Amino acid sequence: MTKQTKNQHNNALTTIIICGNFENTIGDCIKSIKWANEIIIVFANSTDNSKKIAQKLVPQAKTITTTDQYGKHYAKWRNMGLKLTTNDWILYIDTDEQVTPQLKREIQKTISVRARRASHNYYAIPRANHYLGKRVKHGGSYPDYVKRLFKKDKLKKWQGTVHEEPIIKGQIGHLKSDLLHFTHSDLSSMLEKTITWTELEAKALYKTNHPPVVWWRFFRMMLTTFYTRLIKQQAWKDGTVGWISVIFETFNTFIIYARLYELQQKIK
Repeated sequence: MTKQTKNQHNNALTTIIICGNFENTIGDCIKSIKWANEIIIVFANSTDNSKKIAQKLVPQAKTITTTDQYGKHYAKWRNMGLKLTTNDWILYIDTDEQVTPQLKREIQKTISVRARRASHNYYAIPRANHYLGKRVKHGGSYPDYVKRLFKKDKLKKWQGTVHEEPIIKGQIGHLKSDLLHFTHSDLSSMLEKTITWTELEAKALYKTNHPPVVWWRFFRMMLTTFYTRLIKQQAWKDGTVGWISVIFETFNTFIIYARLYELQQKIK
């Protein structure tokens, strides 16, 4: 291998996409990262047209299909994609996210030969969240840093069920350009995510031997969520959408603790 070829390999990027039933967003997601040297898509119990759309846009992409229920095995899926990568850098992205042209340029500059001399082995990217079609900047929604860009040889694996974390050596860096995140596109999708994620959150709390849930704990946790997001994090500045997000997150808090109560009652 010549020195030039080796440097080209060191600059190469693999993008790993985790996809469930996201036929409405996967197209724009893929278009935003088609410039990557390698694309790997993990289809998690995908039963809609997501796979057909992906195959049409990037027929060269490597694919993995699993029957796992979407939303419950993120660490496992990220690790499955990791095993197939052939390049020195990895970018993880979800199907409701898009890489902006500015972020593309920053990533390419970051993984360049000259930049590789820096001490950072992985990077967090600021995520610009969109709620019901509107960009939100308050209530804890921004910058919402997520760890997504990694040197492959430093990333050991992912672990965790609800909030999966990478096991990696080295220092973290922070990029400046936004990763667009079109979460909660409508109320139906919001409720679907609530069903999945509140179950995982409740089980995680249960495994920590959380104190018994009594009536006053509901009010305490719900009021804490409401006050933190609305007042401390100023979600009201995002207008009507900000208020909807606060009320909905407060509702999510109630469901988490109601599910935890249910789990605790089953062992009595």
